[in-house]
Amino acid sequence: MNEIIIIAGVLGLALGFFAGYFLKLKAMHKKASEIVKEAENEAEVIKKEKILQAKEKFLQLKEMHENVISEKNAKIAETENRVKQKENSLNIRKEEFKSKLKEFEISKQEVGAVRENLTKQLEIVEKKNEELEKLRRQHIEQLENISGLSVDEAKSELIKSLKAEAKTEAMAHINDIIEEAKLTANKEAKKIIVKTIQRIGTESAIENAVTVFHIDSDDMKGRIIGREGRNIRALEAATGIEIIVDDTPESIVLSSFDPIRREVARLALHQLVTDGRIHPARIEEVVGRTKQQLEEEILETGKKTAIDLGIHGLHREILRLVGKMRYRSSYGQNLLQHSREVAKLCAVMASELGLNVKLAKRAGLLHDIGKVPDEEIEIPHAIYGMKLAERYKENPEVVNAIGAHHDEVEMTSLISPIVQVCDAISGARPGARREVAESYIKRIKKLESLAAEERGVVKTYAIQAGRELRVIVGSDKVTDKEIEELSFNIAKKIEEEMTYPGQVKITVIREVRAVHYAK
Repeated sequence: MNEIIIIAGVLGLALGFFAGYFLKLKAMHKKASEIVKEAENEAEVIKKEKILQAKEKFLQLKEMHENVISEKNAKIAETENRVKQKENSLNIRKEEFKSKLKEFEISKQEVGAVRENLTKQLEIVEKKNEELEKLRRQHIEQLENISGLSVDEAKSELIKSLKAEAKTEAMAHINDIIEEAKLTANKEAKKIIVKTIQRIGTESAIENAVTVFHIDSDDMKGRIIGREGRNIRALEAATGIEIIVDDTPESIVLSSFDPIRREVARLALHQLVTDGRIHPARIEEVVGRTKQQLEEEILETGKKTAIDLGIHGLHREILRLVGKMRYRSSYGQNLLQHSREVAKLCAVMASELGLNVKLAKRAGLLHDIGKVPDEEIEIPHAIYGMKLAERYKENPEVVNAIGAHHDEVEMTSLISPIVQVCDAISGARPGARREVAESYIKRIKKLESLAAEERGVVKTYAIQAGRELRVIVGSDKVTDKEIEELSFNIAKKIEEEMTYPGQVKITVIREVRAVHYAK
């Protein structure tokens, strides 16, 4: 009985298991059918999308193909049009060629007629030449009979006269050559001087005896004068200058022969007017302070000048004298500017001659320090400057160059004549002293215009500060024999119509040029 129960239990469990398994199989089959159905639906959707994409691709390819075909058709049409145009142009050229061929045939006939005409004219010319030759022979025979000379004798007489004339002209040329040789005896030295002048160009500053001080309003004039003139008297006593207050609007004139005094007065007045406190005590205080400031500025100017020129080791007192040159003029030429210029000229010339450039530049800068003494002197400025250089232990060659640049002492080194020459160059160049720049320019222009008035002159150039005039003439207008006369005429005209220093050399240039182009 128990076994039956156990078997029944096992069978029940087995049936339950199989029933559950069957239900699971059924559920799985149902799920599988659903998955298959979904897969079929997705496949259908993908299929439709692919079909649509294929249709779109086909349409794109079709459109591209149509575009390519239309472009090719357009090119073919364009090519056909070009071919038609070429055919038309060929037809036109063909017609033109035919017409030109007809013209050529006509001109060929005309050339034949012209050739016959020229042949006849040549025969006539030959006959006339023969007649002229006969007449020439007859004329020579008549001249021989009249003169009593044969042709060979006449030639010899002509040669003799030409020799005498050539000898006279040769003597004139020899004299000219001798004069030119005298002028060019020191050719190399002059070359060096000209090179030096050409390599240096500076401006000239002109110092006057008065300085104009500008003020904002004329009311300030009364304050500067002060009650009963106390302020102006105190200012004149403190600075040592004359102050001129007149009706000139917004300006006061400071008059003195000493540029340093004028500069002290100008700076002091500027401070007083700016501050507004103007009375005798204040004036003395400001003038004293201004003098000290100006002394410092003078020393700084000397130092800056030495640095600019590359000169080192100068004594402080020498530097102060160099700075003081800024407020001193010589024949209207600023002394500091002149000394800087001489220093540069000396450096260039010493370089050309292979001498000590630094020493020459130092001597050029210091050659006029004797013109700015602190006290009254009775000896020449060159001697005083030499003594100052000795006192402050300058090089003996520099000392000699300072003392000898006006021949007060004997020259003992090659730097001394260089300083003397460069001092003369700086003082004698146009615009440096006395001569105003405007009058110099007018003189140069007049010099060129006088030469330009002559026949055959193409261009004129005044060079070397108006000491030489170069005249270029046209080769087709003036011969080689005429240029000597042209040069003489220009020189005479300049002598008669102009006033100028020294002499002017007139050089007439005639040249023939042949120009061709390689292409």
